This record gives sequence, C-alpha cells and structure tokens, in this order.
Amino acid sequence: MFRLKFSGIGLQRFDIIWKYIKEQRKSKMNQYKQFAELQRIIRSRSMQTFFQPIVNLENGQIQGYEALNRPPMSRFFSNTEAFYEFVGQMDQVFMVERYLRRLSLERYSEQLSLHPNMKDALLFLNVHPQVLADPNYKNGETLSILREKGISPEQIVLELTEKQAVTDFVEFEKVLSNYRKQGFRIAIDDAGSGYNSLKSLVYLKPEFIKLDRTLIQNIHRDFPKQQMVQLLLEYANRSKTYVIAEGIEKQEEMFILRKYGVHLGQGYYIGKPALELMTIGVPGDFCSWQLSLDV
Repeated sequence: MFRLKFSGIGLQRFDIIWKYIKEQRKSKMNQYKQFAELQRIIRSRSMQTFFQPIVNLENGQIQGYEALNRPPMSRFFSNTEAFYEFVGQMDQVFMVERYLRRLSLERYSEQLSLHPNMKDALLFLNVHPQVLADPNYKNGETLSILREKGISPEQIVLELTEKQAVTDFVEFEKVLSNYRKQGFRIAIDDAGSGYNSLKSLVYLKPEFIKLDRTLIQNIHRDFPKQQMVQLLLEYANRSKTYVIAEGIEKQEEMFILRKYGVHLGQGYYIGKPALELMTIGVPGDFCSWQLSLDV
C-alpha cells in the first residue's frame, strides 16, 4: 500500500535511496566481519612471518633479511594487499604494527637460535611513519623486546613505508634522531619513484635507501634507468648511505647493478621470502658471472 503512493520520479528516487541504504548496510556488515577476522588472526597468532634475504652484491654474502608478515587465506581478505588496505581504512595501523613488530622479533629470534651463524644479520622491519611519530607510542617497547630476545638495536633497520604520510619532515627527523640514539637505523623504500621519495632522502638522511623496483625491472635493457641508478648511487656514496636494489628477478639485472657498484640486493632471483632463514647466499652461479665481470 505504501509503494502505491509513489509514482514516476518519486518512485524512482525512493528505489535509489533504498538501494543505497541496503548497500551501505551490507558494506558495514562486511567491515564488521572483516574486523572480527582481524581480531581472530591476532588472537590466534596465525599471521605467517617470512624472511627475504638481502645480500652484498660484491661477494654474495647475506647481510640481513626483511620481515614480511602475511595473513592466512580467508574469504574476508582475498590477498595480503586487501588485508593491509583494510587495516589502513579502519585506522588500525597502530595496533596491528605493534603486534607485528613483536611477532617479527620473536620469530627472528627463534630463527637465529636455529642458525647461530646469522646472529649478527640485520633485520628490516616495515614501519608506518605515523606509528613512530605518535606521542602515545612507547618507544622503549621495542628495546625491551630486543633485550628479552638478545638482539642488538644496531641490527634493526626501521624501513619507512607510506612516506606520503610524513607532512612535517623537520619534526619527523627529530623523531628519527631519537631512534638513532638508541642504535636503530633507518631505511627509505621506493627511492626514485617521485618527488616525495627524493624529499625523504634529503630531510631524513637514511642509512639505507631501497631503489624502486620499477627502476630495477629490465634495467639491463634500459639506459635511462641505469643513469637514474647511477645518480642515486653517487648521492648515496657521498652521504655514506647503502643502496639496496629491490625486486631483482634476473641474473642480467644483478649483473648490471653490481657493475655500477650497487651495494646490496634483494629479490626473487636472490631468494624468495621463506619461513626459515636462507643462509647460503646468492645462487651458485654468482661466482661465474662475478669472474666474467672482473675480467
């Protein structure tokens, strides 16, 4: 009877509004289910921590690892990207990063106990700048975990993600200075990917810069990419910063990067992320192409 009072444009508008209400209700319900799944993942510690090796491109030796945390397969999160996108949308970055940092350090400590020959290796931890700058964050918490696990702060590299979140570079540099005094080092990823990335290099003065993977892909065939890498490497050498080439997937890419003097490398060609620490360095053919390069 209610719908009979509507006709023409009025009925059409009602249908549009009603459809919008139903879509919003469905969206809210999905978010609620996703949030419940996020809490379940944290409570059950079902996140998996993978370690991807970072090697010295001059001698092939492993210098450290990047910790990569991935959620379990779930109908609520289609992939890892969807999981972290939800974390950001729901303003849960602080809570999740705090949990993942502890989880990464605990699991890294477990791996070091199994591989004592890697006890001095570096560990790169992905950190959102807002978490470090948040006044409510207890910056002594990470130190406490490190003391508990017998890991030196000098082994920990805080890899800054989402650099666009930094709005006041001068103030944020003061935050980083406090972490450096405690022994931590800083890495900037995606160097060369845009203005904000270059601005981060100048103001934040990281100890490590990770070259954007788009620069690395097929670099052996792309002279402009080679020129860009050379410019960044020249800046890094002058500022006593280590350069890490991320996303190396081919022997030819690693060949040309070593030729130009890039310090460190990371990527599937070197070693895929794994639950256990890779300890044998780069593939066995490293020596053969190293000799061909030195000739």
